[in-house]
Order: sequence, then structure tokens, then C-alpha cells
Amino acid sequence: LMALTTGCSAILNRDYTSVTPHSATPQADGESNTIRVGSYQELVNALIYLIGRGTEGGAIRFDGGDSDETAIQQMLEQQGYEIVPFAPGADIYIINTCTVTNIADRKSRQMLHKAKKMNPDAVVVACGCYVQAAGEKLEQDSAIDLVVGNNKKKEIPAILEEYFREKEEGRSGSGTWVTDMTHNREYETLSISRTAEHTRAFIKVQDGCNQFCTYCIIPYARGRVRSRRPEDVLEEVRRLAESGCQEVVLTGIHLSSYGVDLEEGQNLLALIRTIHAVDGIRRIRLGSLEPGIITDEFARALSELPKMCPHFHLSLQSGCDETLKRMNRHYTAGEYYEKVEILRRFFKNPAITTDVIAGFPGETEEDFEDTIKLVEKVRYDAMFTFIYSKRVSTPAAKM
Repeated sequence: LMALTTGCSAILNRDYTSVTPHSATPQADGESNTIRVGSYQELVNALIYLIGRGTEGGAIRFDGGDSDETAIQQMLEQQGYEIVPFAPGADIYIINTCTVTNIADRKSRQMLHKAKKMNPDAVVVACGCYVQAAGEKLEQDSAIDLVVGNNKKKEIPAILEEYFREKEEGRSGSGTWVTDMTHNREYETLSISRTAEHTRAFIKVQDGCNQFCTYCIIPYARGRVRSRRPEDVLEEVRRLAESGCQEVVLTGIHLSSYGVDLEEGQNLLALIRTIHAVDGIRRIRLGSLEPGIITDEFARALSELPKMCPHFHLSLQSGCDETLKRMNRHYTAGEYYEKVEILRRFFKNPAITTDVIAGFPGETEEDFEDTIKLVEKVRYDAMFTFIYSKRVSTPAAKM
């Protein structure tokens, strides 16, 4: 079972006639008892999934498109596990937590406790970003049996086996598997062999972030930029194409920085060109981009690739220069608009979407009006808007 939550977000439609909540509640399929969710905004939304292992070889069930969750599912299936509904009776619940906002923290805790209440004898595993940011707190939580940090997800099958082996032998080992991400330079490859959706696959190619926006805890939870080797990405894309996949979405924590830690010439554009040459792949999409990556050269090159879908999610956060400066965003409102104009010069009617934070420390009514003016000028196809969420240990928390 996989559920997608979005925190305080909204979508503003293109004609600006209304603002509609971006629902955090997935719709359940009554016949199959499966929750079906959209998963495109994995970079900014809280992803929570639960895995249960049945007593006869195990039972686990997923329905969603996130690459990490799909990869973990397939690793566990290879060990004899099977996906089951999030319901009483499962032996194991694994919650992949998020810490992008306070709401994400709260929902992560709620799901962890809900899992334990449904089956007090079950093994509850917490993993992901909230674990990385608040590991010591979770270690003291009696509802949680195993705490697994980022860059350890690939080891979940082995961690579970060790846990059960020690339990059978009457031993009690360490229930914490968390490393210091600030010094981690190794990319944890989680690949998939088939898609969670019919023809689309989400391919994670990058992890970590070096930007240190003052409001963001992600660099502390995900570590520094780490890029996946292009040959590894290509191998996975080819394998997926052979299984019938026709569309790939390239994702990452800070996708625009792909390749900065690799050899010269290995960057996001080079990776896209490599994937574009794979037979069977008909469409390529990109996750969230930083405005700085948009140049005439970059946009022209993408426009010459027939498989590229002209949708660009350019993170804005604020349309006020002073607020952007306090956020440690490396552009002005004017520079951001120039990037939008570049895209519209090389693409006919490209879809432009964005994120905006309201209520950042020190933001005045006049500052917010600057954001509104830029939004009206850009005329986005969709917006994901968030109320500022104070994150402990970030510079903005002290503003």
C-alpha cells in the first residue's frame, strides 16, 4: 500500500478563476482494496508507504509510481515477500517518512503509530528523511522496532532477515541503521525492472542537495549531491523499455545538479540525450528544475529532441527579491522571468508549473504582492503553494 500526502498545498488553475485544494486523501478502489495515487510531485511531497509481510512467505502490495518504493517492493518480492493492504494482520509495516514540512513529520508519526495499533505484534520499520532528521527521537518510540536512515534503504531486506534471525536466537541487536549523511558521497542505487504504472517509469538519477536554502532541511536529511552513473541509468532505461515502458520521468532531490560530482561533460543534458537514443522510449519528462539550469543552449538542445515533453517545473518560492535573498535562492524575480521567456522562445506553449512559499519570515504584504504580480505575469499552468513551515536547525528558523 502506498499513500501520497502533500501537506499544505493547492493548485492554481491557469485562468486564475479558482484555487482548489490538492487533495492529500487518495481514492480507494473498493473492489481491490488498493489505494491509487498520483506520484509526480515526489520531490516536494511527503511519500508514505507501508509494507506488510504475510505469514506464508509474506505479502506486500504497492500501487504508485515512486522509484524508491517500487525498487524496494521488487527487492522484497525477490526475497519471497508479497504486497498486502494496509490493514490489521500484516507482520511488517514499513513507513518511508518525509520531513519537508512539520505536517509531513506529524503524518509520518501518525502512520507509524497507526501501524503498531493495527497489529501490536508486528515489526514496524521507519525509514526515510524524518528518520534521518529525528532518528534519536524515533529510537525512543516504543511503536517503532527498526529505524533505517537514507542510503540504507537498499539494505532493508537484509536488515529484516537479521532482525528475525536475532529474534529466533533470543538475541536483541541494534534496531538503528542510520549514517551521517553530511559526509556521505556514495549514491545508493535503487533500480527497477518493471514499471509500477502501465507505460511510465520514474527513474531517480540524483540524490542530495548543496543549495542550503534557509528554509529547507533536505540537505541535512539527504546529504550532499550524489549523481547516479549514466551507464547505470541507461541500463535501467533499456531494461524498462524491453518490458514495455514507453515514458520515463527523470527525478532527483536536486535534479539540476546532476553530474556536478561526475567527470566533465556528464550533466543532465548529456544524460537526457543518452536516454533519448533508447529504442522503445517515446517520451521523456523531467522532475523539478532550478531556474539556473535554463539557458538558451539548454532549451534549444531540448527542443531538438522529439521525445521531450514540454513541461517544466521551475521552482519559484517567492517573487520578491528581498525574500529570495533571505531564502538563499540564487536568482532574482527578473532573472526567473527571463528563464520562463527562454522556454517559451524554444517551445510552443510549454507547460510551466512551480512552487511558492507564503509567509516566509520577514515577508510583508508588499513582498507578497510582488509574488502575486510575478505569478500573474508568468501565467502558470499549475502552482503548488505551501505555507512556510519552520524546520528546526535551519537558518530561517532563527529569523
